Amino acid sequence: MSEIDEFPAGVAEKIGNYVYRLIDPRNGETFYVGKGTGNRVFAHSNANLSNLTSDEDDRTSLKLSRITEIKNAGLRVLNVIHRHDIPDAAIFEVEAALIDAFTGLTNIQGGHASGAKGPMNVVEIVDKYALPSIDEEPSEKLVLININRLEDKSDVRSIYEQTRLAWRISKRKAEAADYVLAVVKGVIVGAFVAREWRDATHANFPDHVPLDREMPERKGFIGENAPDEVWKKFVGDRGKRISIDGMKHIQFPIRYWNI
Repeated sequence: MSEIDEFPAGVAEKIGNYVYRLIDPRNGETFYVGKGTGNRVFAHSNANLSNLTSDEDDRTSLKLSRITEIKNAGLRVLNVIHRHDIPDAAIFEVEAALIDAFTGLTNIQGGHASGAKGPMNVVEIVDKYALPSIDEEPSEKLVLININRLEDKSDVRSIYEQTRLAWRISKRKAEAADYVLAVVKGVIVGAFVAREWRDATHANFPDHVPLDREMPERKGFIGENAPDEVWKKFVGDRGKRISIDGMKHIQFPIRYWNI
């Protein structure tokens, strides 16, 4: 097949909204899933920074690092248009479903509503819809962090360690919060008091952040379990479902409430 760097005239209009995958030709691994129109897929696969939006113009991102490695090896990124002519109302759901289907992606953000509607086993589905819920709007100032990786809800220490770092978060808002809540698949599984927020560096978190993986632009906290009455209110015995729209995670792992 000849190399194509843009769609011929008229093709982009016919395919409309589409969802695509970028594939590493060295191992056949899908490393990025995206949505777009026009020649968006080529702007990404060729790492054409002039065609990327400002929030993606980041040469340090995992995606662009992977693309650079491929190009330096004298190869081209492979791409697949996974589904095209997608209605506007469905594009986010189609992209999210595809992101959920592949592990190890370089996408900075998860799929739309993946935390609330993404892959779950049957126990998680039952918990999500059968557990007691938070129905009344809390008066507390909260940071809700979607950790999305949890094997044992009873392991409070593990929940704390996964919740406390490292996040792209507003330090000002985080420091204003009364409590930090850990959320998995739309269920609150932990409540903590953050005594201090710090940059995610080795000096601040020597047991968790190696010197060669420091992330000073991200933050973590030093804290402890919330008081029993707070834990009971937000977590209960096995977790509580979030039924208030303003507290639900949509796409980003961080959600603020009353801040």
